[in-house]
Amino acid sequence: MTRKPAIAGRPTLTRRRIGALLPTLLLAGRPAAAQAPARPIVLELFTSQGCSSCPPADALLHRLARNDATLLPLAFHVTYWDYLGWRDPYSLDEATARQRAYARVTASGSVYTPQLIVDGRHEVVGSDQLGVARAIRDAAAEMVAPPALRIARAGGTVTVEVGAAAGMPPGQVLLIGYDREHRTPVGRGENGGKTLLEANVVRSMVPLGSWRGGALRVPHALPAGERLAVLVQAADGHLLAAATEPDAAT
Repeated sequence: MTRKPAIAGRPTLTRRRIGALLPTLLLAGRPAAAQAPARPIVLELFTSQGCSSCPPADALLHRLARNDATLLPLAFHVTYWDYLGWRDPYSLDEATARQRAYARVTASGSVYTPQLIVDGRHEVVGSDQLGVARAIRDAAAEMVAPPALRIARAGGTVTVEVGAAAGMPPGQVLLIGYDREHRTPVGRGENGGKTLLEANVVRSMVPLGSWRGGALRVPHALPAGERLAVLVQAADGHLLAAATEPDAAT
């Protein structure tokens, strides 16, 4: 059953100050090696335009997407709010299924919005700025050298290459298509009358097969979305590798 966390309606002055200092908080306490990680830390926000608790989490993800190149924030819009007055135009069945899959492998076992999963392992309320900062620091400290990832598009095709890496568990290769930004006037529902600004909105998620430690090369038709990212993910949710396409590709 979906639950909705109790979120204070008005942030305190302390929380506003925390928001202004968030980039500093994220960097403070990271081990030196994590200042320039070998791959981006992946932040998956499960959100909905029909959820009144979600706009603060959407705003936080937007700030992180624009201000920290060591992160890969992705907004997965779920479907289970769509029958409560407003159909989110970016909701995906794949997003709902992915969140439920995380509920089976994360410690909380919960499904709610706004829920943030950091690097496939750490779960936190998506608007909890200090909790998000701690989860990012923990993920950076746990990171191991990933296999090489390369994304190249040509015409209507994208080719994904995963390098060989010994001693790592197998993982599923996922091709993610996302849009950099959307501004949406919401006409009804809990956010009726608001205009929502959202970043890195996932438009598609395509499984490309399994990686088992050897070099892998997979061509595929371009999925929906302005930008592309690739994740390699173990069965327990752990992210083994992540990359976005080079900026020059767009």
